[in-house]
Amino acid sequence: MSDRSDLYVEPALEEQAELQIRRSRFLAQVRIVADEEASREALKEISRSMADANHHCWAHRLGPEGSREYYSDAGEPSGSAGKPILGAIQRADVTNVLVVVTRYFGGIKLGVRGLIEAYGAAASAALEASGRRIRQLSRQLQVHIPYEGQGVILHQLPELGVDVDALHASYGVDVTLNMAVPCSKGEEAEAFFEGYRLRGTVLSWQWLE
Repeated sequence: MSDRSDLYVEPALEEQAELQIRRSRFLAQVRIVADEEASREALKEISRSMADANHHCWAHRLGPEGSREYYSDAGEPSGSAGKPILGAIQRADVTNVLVVVTRYFGGIKLGVRGLIEAYGAAASAALEASGRRIRQLSRQLQVHIPYEGQGVILHQLPELGVDVDALHASYGVDVTLNMAVPCSKGEEAEAFFEGYRLRGTVLSWQWLE
């Protein structure tokens, strides 16, 4: 079983939600993004696809611990758009996510309080539609084993938190296994594979990242 520190939560899907408030249209879209560059590209794509909108307000939260946060009001009054979008992300407790709320102005001013409620509600609706999935911090490890050794190794990999069904095996002169090892199991995995290497059951092993 992996340490809980390996676990974090992302949106399960990229979804959207739309609200109509006093003739203004608020369209919220969720994008799963790994870093700032991916977030910028997703924002550009959304902005280009709805270039006739009045505002594209957004917030993102990045990193397994959600430690990198940023938001933009994109021309709306300060604190009325980006911050409530980020608040919706924080309440959903997800990371690696960009939420963009596009507004088409309907001719009736909502005031700062009205904007805060509208942007926050639209973001929350899109995040709820996206759902949540638990992800695990891991490192990629490659191991070479003789054919006669694969049964022994495969049988014990679950003890290292490795999903045997998800690993990739290739067969040549020997068997090559590529697997994701939970970060909290790193030292244990090193001791495990090095021990079997010294006994000849493993030919070689290495971290790939």
